[in-house]
Amino acid sequence: MSEAVGHALWAQIRDGRSPTDESVEQLAGLDAAVLGERSVRNLAGRLHADVFGAGPLEPLLTVADVTDVLVNGVAGVWIDRGAGLERAPLEIGDAAAVRRLAVRLATRAGRRLDETSPYVDGLLPGGVRLHALLPPLVEGAAHISLRVPRREPPALARLAESGTCCPEGLAVLRRIIQTRAAFVISGGTGSGKTTLLASMLAEVDGLERIVVVEDVRELQIDHPHVVRLESRAPNVEGKGEITLSTLVRQSLRMRPDRLVVGEVRGAEVRELLSALNTGHEGGCGTVHANTSSDVLARFEALGALAAMSGGAVRSQLASAVQIVIHVRREDAARVVAEIGVIDWAGDRLRVVPAMHRLAGRLRPADGWPQLLAVLDRHASTRAAPADRRTPGPAAPATDLRGGGPR
Repeated sequence: MSEAVGHALWAQIRDGRSPTDESVEQLAGLDAAVLGERSVRNLAGRLHADVFGAGPLEPLLTVADVTDVLVNGVAGVWIDRGAGLERAPLEIGDAAAVRRLAVRLATRAGRRLDETSPYVDGLLPGGVRLHALLPPLVEGAAHISLRVPRREPPALARLAESGTCCPEGLAVLRRIIQTRAAFVISGGTGSGKTTLLASMLAEVDGLERIVVVEDVRELQIDHPHVVRLESRAPNVEGKGEITLSTLVRQSLRMRPDRLVVGEVRGAEVRELLSALNTGHEGGCGTVHANTSSDVLARFEALGALAAMSGGAVRSQLASAVQIVIHVRREDAARVVAEIGVIDWAGDRLRVVPAMHRLAGRLRPADGWPQLLAVLDRHASTRAAPADRRTPGPAAPATDLRGGGPR
């Protein structure tokens, strides 16, 4: 950037004028006589990225298949394109430059990042999720994590074609949605929970109303009737916070056909379980867990945050959620590793595997008859009238016992 452009830019900032696309183009044009038309276009692109976008990180956000961009202070930049982390040929600069970038991104997300608020979690314009930390919470310099949403949420059938699940698994996932059975998707960070949930919700009848509650908006759902609620952090005075628990309660007054909690990770588990136990069918969400069986312990731990006893959590969970879908990373792929049924064994709650991934395919396991019974029970109680069907050709009914369309 030339001295003339720099002076003009700072003059706008001192005057309190908000930048616009036109003003950025005008600033870049100040050096047109010296730089030439092509260089002016390049300068305008860089200025636009610095003012409205992610600065030097902006080109990485447009690379095909990039899901994460990570800045480890001054130690380098890393990206994930689905095959694990790889180093990007990009340097941000010294610690001061990384901090400036982190603070500006936080501002773009409508959040504050400084010594009194040294971490931030927010959403950038365009849907990129931001997390940033300042020293001394992290060593050396600011660390930035960007989660890039898919430009087009993949259809469930396309996920099956890519190897996320086999045809038999696809039939079961569709049947879960059709029968309005309540389910959770479990897995580790970056295992594909959110992507799978969005793909399954895209299969919901187009005349149903989906109400999504999230801490930070991540779910990209290809559906004509989606209502989104997003929590709010407290302001600099510590006021104005809106928690997920509050939003779940509010969502129940919005006539949801499907209540979705993007990620169950706190005291909102109490409101969610209560909602699913009071006639709200088809509820779902994601939860962090290493295995499907760990989901039970995870819910008990979250229930403790809401002052619920272990017994209360187990009894409500058993009647509210029927199915656990566990996903994991397998080499460079994200796959459905198991589908299980929540059931009692005497006085002990457990997840019984109904389908387990072996040799690249989901195969029936001990809980297969229980899964069929759950789906049949929900199918028999639905009795959806014909006038609620989505206009257009209907998907073929799935006979799970026969393993294919009937």
